[in-house]
Amino acid sequence: MVVHPAPGNYSGTLVNALMHHCGDSLSGIGGELRPGIVHRLDKDTSGLMLAAKNDRAHAALAGQLSSRSLSRVYEAIIRGHLRQPEGEIDAPVGRHPTDRKKMAVTNTNSRSAKTRYEVLREYPGYTYLRCILETGRTHQIRVHMSYLGHPVAGDTVYGGRAGELGLSSQCLHARTIKFVHPSTGKEMEFTCRLPPEFISALKKLEAAAD
Repeated sequence: MVVHPAPGNYSGTLVNALMHHCGDSLSGIGGELRPGIVHRLDKDTSGLMLAAKNDRAHAALAGQLSSRSLSRVYEAIIRGHLRQPEGEIDAPVGRHPTDRKKMAVTNTNSRSAKTRYEVLREYPGYTYLRCILETGRTHQIRVHMSYLGHPVAGDTVYGGRAGELGLSSQCLHARTIKFVHPSTGKEMEFTCRLPPEFISALKKLEAAAD
């Protein structure tokens, strides 16, 4: 599901669903086309998103996002094997110099981008990975993994192969989100199960490893 309306996707988006569910109470901080949207997910990335039902909640959550106290954990299958079982990628991300639809690691018109990672399991030719966002740049995990030479499986935009492991898109899932509730001050943590396609890819890798 596309997050917010854009050319070619004016209906059937998450924003359309939120507006239907919440009505006029939905936060307007994100603007007319992005009400309630605190952060976004790339198209075809599965998993959890956080939305704000009113302006006060939106401001509080955006503050947590800015101060990096709001935690977002992703899981991915990447091609190849990393040199270290865990680490941090600190490489600025900006618009690709020749392809305006893509992002890239670049020092030109870029912003600081940091991704921590932890290897969960290695398979022949692939690695099952956990990633923690320290920043939230567009396509950050996908760009950082491609920059290391290990693109996300199925991510044809950044070096993955179409249809590998039976995937129809990039194998990237927003697994866990943790934040402080704007009203109660209570720490909240939510985890979303892996989608069937991701599980199917892992089963294929498990079978190949036996």
